[in-house]
Amino acid sequence: MNILDENIFFDQREILRLRKVHFRQIGVEIGHAGMKDRNEIIPLLHSLRRPTLFTSDQDFYQPDWRHAGYCLVYLDVPPDETADFIRRFLRHKVFRAQAQRMGFVIRVRQSGLTCWQVGLEAERVVGW
Repeated sequence: MNILDENIFFDQREILRLRKVHFRQIGVEIGHAGMKDRNEIIPLLHSLRRPTLFTSDQDFYQPDWRHAGYCLVYLDVPPDETADFIRRFLRHKVFRAQAQRMGFVIRVRQSGLTCWQVGLEAERVVGW
């Protein structure tokens, strides 16, 4: 299940919908507006089956937030390119399948991806 944080803009959400990327957005289809990171969003992720959260909030790119039951994706890209990078990430050969993404905290940039994985202590760099 793909979850969009409420900080993903409406126009980017509509681009994803037109491109047939399935998702739910916090404050719209799931949860409520104004949910707090650690105290509300993380417990919400624990209650869902293998979710991938996409957010523009850099606070989510923390190695101690790794968990085998979900994936956190911090989109460190211009807001008007968010939909393109979400779609690009979902088609990436390393993270294409939902099962491949579990246990990762990932930062998406134009230059590539960096990530923390459950069970590994070093940050990993992955190219496009």
